[in-house]
Amino acid sequence: MTEAVLPGDIARRVIDPHAYAEWDGLLDTFDAIRAETPVAKVQPDTPGLFDPFWLVTRYDDVMRISKDNAGFLNNPRPVVFSFNQAIEFSRAATGSNMLVDSLVVFDAPIHPKYRKLTQEWFMPRNLAKLEGELRALAARTVDRMLDQSGEVDFVKEVSGPYPLRVVMQILGVPPEDEPRMQMLTQQLFGGQDKDLSGSGMDKMTPEQVVQIVAGAVKTFEDYFAQIAEDRRQHPTDDVASVIANALVDGQPLPPRDMAGYYIIVATAGHDTTSASTAGAMQALANDPEQYARVRADRSLLPGIVEEAIRWTSPVQHFMRTAAADCELGGQQIKAGDWLMINYVAANHDPAQFPDPRRFDAARSPNRHLAFGAGAHQCLGLHLARLEMRILFEAILDRVAAVEPAGEASRASSTFVGGLKTLPLRVVPA
Repeated sequence: MTEAVLPGDIARRVIDPHAYAEWDGLLDTFDAIRAETPVAKVQPDTPGLFDPFWLVTRYDDVMRISKDNAGFLNNPRPVVFSFNQAIEFSRAATGSNMLVDSLVVFDAPIHPKYRKLTQEWFMPRNLAKLEGELRALAARTVDRMLDQSGEVDFVKEVSGPYPLRVVMQILGVPPEDEPRMQMLTQQLFGGQDKDLSGSGMDKMTPEQVVQIVAGAVKTFEDYFAQIAEDRRQHPTDDVASVIANALVDGQPLPPRDMAGYYIIVATAGHDTTSASTAGAMQALANDPEQYARVRADRSLLPGIVEEAIRWTSPVQHFMRTAAADCELGGQQIKAGDWLMINYVAANHDPAQFPDPRRFDAARSPNRHLAFGAGAHQCLGLHLARLEMRILFEAILDRVAAVEPAGEASRASSTFVGGLKTLPLRVVPA
C-alpha cells in the first residue's frame, strides 16, 4: 500500500502557527485533507527538522485514538508537536521529551493514579460551592466591561481576566501575581505569536524559543514550590492543598511531577476557557438574532457554551504514539509512529456536525472532541462549563445587544489557540 503523503505546501500549513490565525483558510485546508486523505503523512522539507507524523483529521478516527489509551500512547514521544531541536534541548535540560511533566504526558499506570488525586475536586458536586464566588466575580467583570464607554476589547477586559482569576484563586495565587501568571502562560502557549509572547519570540530560532519557554517553566516551578510549602504547613480546601499534600502509593509526588501538576492546572485551566468564552461572544455579536433568542430563552445557554467550545476548539491538537501496528483511515500505522489528532479538523467534520462552520446554539447532538475523550478527557471540563454559564448569565442580564466594533484577530499558535482581540460595541440593558 502506498502511503498518503501531504504535498509540501499543505504539510507546512499543518505546522505553521500563522496558518492557525487565518481560521477560514485553515478550515479549508482541513476540509480538503479530510475529503481526500483523512490520515496522511506529514514530512519535513528539511531532513531532521522534525520527525514525520500522521495527521488525523476525521472525527471517527480522532475519537478512536482518544479512547484507545493502550493502543495510542502519550509517551514516549512528545505529546505536543515539537521540532527536533526543541526536543533535544528539553532532553538535555530535563531528561524528558517535554519541559513539563504533567498529567497529559503520562500513561497508565501513573496517569490514573495522578488524575484521581484531584478528580473529585473538579466534579460538579464539589464545584457547586464555588457558584457564589463565581457570580460575584462575573458581576465585577461585567461592571468593568460596561465602564468602557460602549466599546471594549472583550478578550482584554472580560474573557481573559475572568477565568484567570478563577483558576488562580483555586491555586492560592493572590490577585497581584495574576499578570505574572498570564505572562508566563503566554510564553508557554503563545510563544509563536509576537503579540502574546511580548518578547520577540516570533523572530527567534527554535532553540532560542525553547530557552525562553524553559525559563518560564523554571519560574512557574519556583513559584509553585512556595505555594506547595505553604499549603503543607497551612492546608485549606483548595486544589493547591490537594496537590501539595497528595500521596501516590504512600509517597509524596516527586518535585518535578508536583510542579507539572500545578503548571497544567494554572495554564490550561484559564487560557482555553478564555478562548471559548471569546468565541461564543464573537459568534453572538455577529448574529444579533441569536443573541436576542438566548437572552429571551436562557434554556439555550448550555447550548451556547457547548457550541462555543466545539466551534473554537482551543486545544488544537495533541500527539500520540502507536503502541502496535494497526490500520487507520486506509493507512498502515506502525508501532512507534507519531500521530497528530487534530481537534480543529475533527470538530469541523461535516460527517459528524452538519454545516460545521455555522455557530448553532441548538446543535444536537454536540459530541465534540474539544475536551478530548477517554482516560485523558479534560479534568476541568465541568469547571469550564460552569464558569462560562455564569459569566454569560451576567452578561445577558445586563447587556441588551453587542456588535463588532472592529476586526477580531486570532493567535498564531499550533497548540492552544483562539482570539487575542475582540473589539465590541456594547449596549447596556
